[in-house]
Amino acid sequence: MGNINTVGPNEALVVSGGCCGADTRKTVIGGWAWAWWLVTDVQRLSLEVMTLNPTCESVETAEGVPLTVTGVAQVKVMTEPELLSTACEQFLGKSVSHIESVILQTLEGHLRAILGTLTVEAVYKDRDQFAQLVREVASPDVGRMGIEILSFTIKDVYDRVEYLSSLGRAQTAAVKRDADIGVAEAERDAGIREAECEKARMDVRYDADTLIADHDRMFKLKKSEYETEVQTKKAEANLAYELQAAKVRQAIRQEEIEIEVVERRKQIDIEEKEIQRKDKELIAIVRRPAEAEAYKVQTIAEGKRTQTVKVAQADSGKIKLLGEADASAIEAIGKAEAERMRQKAAAYKLYGDAAMMALVLESLPKIAAEASAPLARTQEIVLLGGEGSRSTAEITKLVSELPPAVQALTGVDLSKVLTKVPGAK
Repeated sequence: MGNINTVGPNEALVVSGGCCGADTRKTVIGGWAWAWWLVTDVQRLSLEVMTLNPTCESVETAEGVPLTVTGVAQVKVMTEPELLSTACEQFLGKSVSHIESVILQTLEGHLRAILGTLTVEAVYKDRDQFAQLVREVASPDVGRMGIEILSFTIKDVYDRVEYLSSLGRAQTAAVKRDADIGVAEAERDAGIREAECEKARMDVRYDADTLIADHDRMFKLKKSEYETEVQTKKAEANLAYELQAAKVRQAIRQEEIEIEVVERRKQIDIEEKEIQRKDKELIAIVRRPAEAEAYKVQTIAEGKRTQTVKVAQADSGKIKLLGEADASAIEAIGKAEAERMRQKAAAYKLYGDAAMMALVLESLPKIAAEASAPLARTQEIVLLGGEGSRSTAEITKLVSELPPAVQALTGVDLSKVLTKVPGAK
């Protein structure tokens, strides 16, 4: 059996050996690998960046000046298969500190060798060129160990014999000398330039004074001319002023008249607006409420009319129904009365004049009652008359007019009927 070994991208996993005496070697970066128990060896190699600080103390330069140089280098194991295999041969099973020590000693050796070929000024003034040279020389050696130099810079350069400080003082003195010379030359040039400027200023001033005098003379001449012209113009202006004043007063009066006309028009407009406002007020206060009241009365009247129509329609329906009922009743009564009259007519036809006489006799009491109806409310009748009185004649006339009235009502000649009655004359 065996185990599964995993590794991150910052490490290389090296699996050596195998079953049946296999001598293969497998390298895995950021993955996993299977390792058999007892017959397989698993080792790890860091791929992280290593920071080194190479230091060379009191190394003599080409001029024999001892210098101390410190630098900073960033190195790491290369991941190309061949170079990684080389690094595994060199450093597999070694600690990171051991790897750093080997690379540091290599860099310091190259740094010392290159430092001995350069002057102090070259090292001090062009540190980047110095660092680039060290990197170019050391890269092949460390590359054969599977190591890559990512960066190399010079951190500090100093000495213990004050060569750099003396060099600095000389440089400083030269700079101060050049500065003093520059100041003196500048002051000289400034004095010359100042004198030239003063001369130019005076020339300009004299020219300016001459121009001022000329301009002053011209000014006075022009001023006298202008004053003469001004006085003339002033006199003309006074006359023109009076004329213009009269015109202005006339124009002002004209404007005042126009203003009065406009004010009157505005007053008329205001009065018209007031009249319209009062009309609207009357409309709002009197007419609108009256129209509202009229509309209310009209609406109530229409409601009452509608109610009356509906009531009348109901009453007409009621009357119609009652009329139909009365008509039915009257029709039944009429039919019964007709039947009775038909039977009477048949009897009258059968009995002839005797029946007619009986009908007349039946009707006489009714006729007498109707004729005497106005007299029914009379409590007492007094007849006054003597031999020449007209009462008897009136009664006789009334009785003689009775048969024609009966004939007119019944169609029966009462005189003829009475002559046919036995014993009547």
